[in-house]
Amino acid sequence: MKLDPVTLATPLFIITIILEIVAARLGKARANYEPRDTAVSLVMGLGSTMSGVFTAGVVAASTVWVYQHRLFDIPMTAVWAWAAIFVLEDLVYYWFHRISHERRFWWAAHVNHHTSQHYNLSTALRQTWTGGIAGTWSLWLALAFLGFPPAMIATQKGISLVYQYWIHTEVIGRMPRWFEAVFNTPSHHRVHHARNAVYLDRNYAGILIVWDKLFGTFQPELDDVPCKYGVVKNLGTFNILRVAFHEWIAMGADVLKHPRHALGYVFGPPGWSHDGSRETSATLKARANVSAGVGANALDAGAGGQGAEALS
Repeated sequence: MKLDPVTLATPLFIITIILEIVAARLGKARANYEPRDTAVSLVMGLGSTMSGVFTAGVVAASTVWVYQHRLFDIPMTAVWAWAAIFVLEDLVYYWFHRISHERRFWWAAHVNHHTSQHYNLSTALRQTWTGGIAGTWSLWLALAFLGFPPAMIATQKGISLVYQYWIHTEVIGRMPRWFEAVFNTPSHHRVHHARNAVYLDRNYAGILIVWDKLFGTFQPELDDVPCKYGVVKNLGTFNILRVAFHEWIAMGADVLKHPRHALGYVFGPPGWSHDGSRETSATLKARANVSAGVGANALDAGAGGQGAEALS
């Protein structure tokens, strides 16, 4: 029987969101909630679960097929196997997340998670409806090819998602230094959700922040640069369909308008344009004169992985 950590944790999600709202209303915690925004997050989460049903069969069948051609036989009962998949699955997640920000096709599926201008526990539930169609799940097939059983992969993916829930909050400031050095934390993930130029396309970690440090995408939260959330040009609507599909529509419009440059508009970085009339994260960072770990002039500018759809 497959263990589903997300299903088991769902009651905890609901309880902690309620507690965070109550604590904020009583002035006991820093947490900003807007009823319509929270409703969008919850409906996006429900829709993500429902949409996943349509691609679950393909994902499962593909994983089983690859597993049948595995390189090694890795036992689910071995402690070393769980330690190995903990590290390797987290590495796969890092690259999935990074690609989902740095290439527009996959950003179109992921952007809705960043559309809230608030950062609270309900934001964690604002998930994609089109991730299965975008196919980023295929990255996890590498684990099945190595020999990790499909049920083991699914369980570890669930553990990762549950871990990432609690880091969507402003209630917690910084964790102990040793913890911040190794693990993803609310401080690190606030950076990831911020649209300030210095924070754009940083901190892709799932559980271990060490990947960002290893691959040069780490950015600490700066005391003198408060995080501003959302995308560079916020949607200005709580229309659930627009939240879910706006970037796909914008991308399609660009392809129809500029068919000769279709590949660039689909697979280039968010914000890319054939004539240079739009800005990517890289150009915004350059204009703001920032780099990883430097906060000078990093005010409100933002695009690329945090909002290029608004520039379409």
